[in-house]
Amino acid sequence: EMNAQIAPALRRERLRYLLLTVVCLALLGGALYFQYVRHEDPCPLCILARYALVLIAIFGLAGAVSRGWAGIQFARVLAALSAIGGMAASGYLIYVQANPLVSCGYDVVEAFVDALPTSRLLPQVFQVQGMCQTMYPPILGLTLPMWSLAAFVVIFLSLALHRPRRAISLR
Repeated sequence: EMNAQIAPALRRERLRYLLLTVVCLALLGGALYFQYVRHEDPCPLCILARYALVLIAIFGLAGAVSRGWAGIQFARVLAALSAIGGMAASGYLIYVQANPLVSCGYDVVEAFVDALPTSRLLPQVFQVQGMCQTMYPPILGLTLPMWSLAAFVVIFLSLALHRPRRAISLR
C-alpha cells in the first residue's frame, strides 16, 4: 500500500522540523547567555532577531507534529519567511554597527518592540535593554550579529534547498 512508503519519509521530515525547533531554542538560549552572563544588552534589532527565532521554532514544531505533507509545506514556507526576517534584522544591525552615523531607527523600533504584548509577558527575553551602536567583543573574529546572520542564512538555505523524498516512484 502507498502509505507504507510515505510513512518513513514523513517521519524523517518531521524529525528534521523537530531538530530545527531544538536548534532555534538553543540559539535563543545562547542569546540569553550573552545577555545575562556576559552582560551584553539586546538592542531593538536583536529583539526582532529573537522573535524570528521563536517563530521558526514554532513553525518547526508545527512541522514536527504535522500529519501530512501539506502541513510540512506550510511550516516550511512560514519558517523560511521568518528566517528572512531574522536575516534582515541581523543584516541591518551589522550595517548600523559598520556605519556609526546610521541610526537603527531606535526610537521607532524600540517603541514598537516594547509595545508588543510579549515584551510585558516576558521582559527578560523580549524587552529592549541596549543600543544598536554598542559593539561587544567579537567571538572567533565575528560579532554576535554576524553569527546571527550566518545562523539565519543556514536555516533559510536548509529550508529552501531541501527537497524531501516523499515516496519511491513506481514505474
